[in-house]
Amino acid sequence: MVEKSELLRVPVFADLPDDQLDWFISQAQELHLKAGETYSRQGDPADAMFVILEGHLHGRGELNGETIVFDLEPGDVTGVLPYSRMKQFTVGQRAETDSRALRFPASLFPDLIQKMPELTKRLVGLMSDRIREVTRLEQQRDRLVSLGKLSAGLAHELNNPASAAKRAASQLGHMLKKIRDASLELGRRDLTPTQKSEIEKLETSFTQPDVVPPDPLTISDLEDQIDSLLRSHGQNDLWQLAAELARRNIKPEMVESLFANLDGDTARAALVRIAASVEIASLLHEIESSTSRISDLVGAIKEYTHMDQAPVLNVDVVKSLETTLTILNHKLKQGVAVQRDYKGIPLLVNSFGSELNQVWTNIIDNAIDAMHGKGELRVRTYSDDGCAVVEITDNGPGIPEEVEPHIFEPFFTTKGVGEGTGLGLDTVQRIVKKHRGNIQVSSKPGETRFQVWLPLAGAPA
Repeated sequence: MVEKSELLRVPVFADLPDDQLDWFISQAQELHLKAGETYSRQGDPADAMFVILEGHLHGRGELNGETIVFDLEPGDVTGVLPYSRMKQFTVGQRAETDSRALRFPASLFPDLIQKMPELTKRLVGLMSDRIREVTRLEQQRDRLVSLGKLSAGLAHELNNPASAAKRAASQLGHMLKKIRDASLELGRRDLTPTQKSEIEKLETSFTQPDVVPPDPLTISDLEDQIDSLLRSHGQNDLWQLAAELARRNIKPEMVESLFANLDGDTARAALVRIAASVEIASLLHEIESSTSRISDLVGAIKEYTHMDQAPVLNVDVVKSLETTLTILNHKLKQGVAVQRDYKGIPLLVNSFGSELNQVWTNIIDNAIDAMHGKGELRVRTYSDDGCAVVEITDNGPGIPEEVEPHIFEPFFTTKGVGEGTGLGLDTVQRIVKKHRGNIQVSSKPGETRFQVWLPLAGAPA
């Protein structure tokens, strides 16, 4: 027999009148559970509330593909609660040790609400806490999934320039040996000051950093002309050097000037040195370009996460958008053309950390998916009525009419199992509202536009 004193030790029953406790006990069924015994199964009808009195119990189930595990101790209340819309138990529960519990049937909730209003209020508060915790876990999972996708893309984006820099550095060692050997060969020659000057002048002109590479057809023609010129001077094994010079847009008459002022062997040594210098200049440019790309990506990651910055700060909306586009470049470059239309002056808004980037990421990522990775993304910013306005438009198939009213609802998703939690646009809306802004969407086949309004920094609340 359950004593009222046992029930009073349960937090939600504390301080309730004796007559209410007596009624509750009279309507509930006392359960004596053996260790390992299951008292509710996932998928069973949600037809009862359980009050744990003794022992240790364990709950386990799955929600949106994620395993949920929790423990229950004396004083906990589990199962369905008043006003809950739960139709089936989402988890299974079993006793880990010999346990006791009270089972209160859900069919008596109307009587409970009438006879025990204070308990009802406390149980509704408990249900709200549950919802917040489940939502928090889902949002955390959503962030981790997004982070995983971004991390995979960023790893690929970082690997490309890193591999290019490593490859160029490896080739650089070989070129340095080649230029050293050619320099030693030239050093053994008795060159006049004029000849040395001519070699240095040509080398300088050949290694200009901002040479625009010609088109492939022009390179092929230049290579043939330079190779023919070298062969005419008895240099039949310098075809590779001809290709290197052609890629740098070196004209045949510039090569001819060497043979006009130097004997054949000296001109050959000078050409080998000059070609090595040209290749070294090209490799250094590749290393600089690759490491700059890595630096830009790292900078974008820091900007995206707002590392080393205050929690709340003035954020340039355009800079925030560009950072997000950089982070998502691994998906965009597969076939999405980005059209930008930015207002000329900075649009500053008060932002909490990286939350605005989360807004842009969700909207743009959804747009890319809607276009199946191929299409046009238009990003526009302007100011209106004290607000910064951001429009993100894609030319995908549009949002179906029956779906559009629900896109901001928590857990609503049109993606397959495991592909989305339905919290992306719900999160977007919450963040925008947190910033005292609003979000609107309009959609038709060939054009879906999200419009985000955010108060400009310094604008009246």
